[in-house]
Amino acid sequence: MTTPSGATIRLEQARRLYHAGQPDEVRALDGVDLTISPGEYLSIEGPSGSGKTTLLNLLGLLDVPTQGRVLWQGAPVERLPERERTRLRRTGIGFIFQRFYLLPTLTALENVELPLQARGLAGAARRRRAQALLAQVGLSDREGSFPHQLSGGEEQRVAIARALANSPQLLLADEPTGELDSVRARQVLDLLEEAHRSTGAAVVVVTHNPTVAARAARHLTMRDGRIVTDSGGR
Repeated sequence: MTTPSGATIRLEQARRLYHAGQPDEVRALDGVDLTISPGEYLSIEGPSGSGKTTLLNLLGLLDVPTQGRVLWQGAPVERLPERERTRLRRTGIGFIFQRFYLLPTLTALENVELPLQARGLAGAARRRRAQALLAQVGLSDREGSFPHQLSGGEEQRVAIARALANSPQLLLADEPTGELDSVRARQVLDLLEEAHRSTGAAVVVVTHNPTVAARAARHLTMRDGRIVTDSGGR
């Protein structure tokens, strides 16, 4: 099986098996083939236990398959040491989570600076980049606020700014509106779409919400560790 030219990430017959202390293995992923091309915007739906989170972990290089391959920009990564996969995550992938995961002792600006600091960007340049990102998500006036001083929608906007800090080629969002009311959820989805248009990053949204999924151009449905439908793609 060959990797299509220009693919951001590809899974080839990816399986993730767990034993979890039981004699019978659990197939969290069961032979998944998936190619995500630059600039795609896709959603992944499915019931709990369908394999969505496991798939997201493989796409984010947070885990490796028990069998099969993961190729990042054409190069296999499943056998790389953790430090190298960490470097790839840091430079190429942005994460947005349902529960935001902002550090409570840091301001909004400092939270956005974190991935830039980890990449080694100098202090003044790091601050300018973080300020520009907060302005992009409409939070210039909240730079000095701590997470407990922000609304849920504002926290998620800070999280989006943080995810965009290192100009990722792949943006992964796990239930990004799950903690938000409908108005703030719509604002966050608008921001994701704007980030997708302005950066050209591929965007993958895992969601239980059909309204959130409908914003994507390509729609995947998972059941029992497999992709059972894949529609709307290029």
